[in-house]
Amino acid sequence: MDFGQMKSVIEGLLFVAGDEGLDARQLAEVLEQETAFITELVLDLQADMKREGRGLQIVQMAGTFQLTTVPEHAAYFERLAYSPSRSSLSQAALETLAIVAYRQPITRVEIEEIRGVKADRALQTLVAKDLIQEVDRADAPGRPILYGTTKPFLDYFGLATLTDLPETSLFENEDNLEEETRLLFEKLDAKQLTFDEVSADEEM
Repeated sequence: MDFGQMKSVIEGLLFVAGDEGLDARQLAEVLEQETAFITELVLDLQADMKREGRGLQIVQMAGTFQLTTVPEHAAYFERLAYSPSRSSLSQAALETLAIVAYRQPITRVEIEEIRGVKADRALQTLVAKDLIQEVDRADAPGRPILYGTTKPFLDYFGLATLTDLPETSLFENEDNLEEETRLLFEKLDAKQLTFDEVSADEEM
């Protein structure tokens, strides 16, 4: 494998790792190379991406390398995330949102154990739409991020507090997660409608 191929693999690995990132040692183990050499490759890839004006960049945080968007594009991401409407959320995002709401604070790995699939994209979408946020770091190896819902989440569904969430059988049978999530959001939609009607009456 040449240098170009290894840098391509590193970029893919950092993408898959998501917001938890990977350190040089982890990358070196996967690529079966020396840690110092891999560090040089990552820094070289970082410079390549900056020189080419790419939409992604590599940053180093808490000893790990992470793939992130560039701050110059923040205004466009805000436009994309302007409305947290339910209709713009995928089934994966809805399932992830429901799990965070009922099991918070919760890590990405714990979410993936419940869903049985990767949750990076769904988490990124929900964070971008300000429906969930980082609330803490777990006291575990790597200090993984703990996610929780936001005040905009409560506002959007007309909830005063998390105790107002509907009772659900969401975690009783994970084989029916998709159907149970659909039923949950139907309940939330009904609650939101009632909230909107009350708010309208109060304004009259």
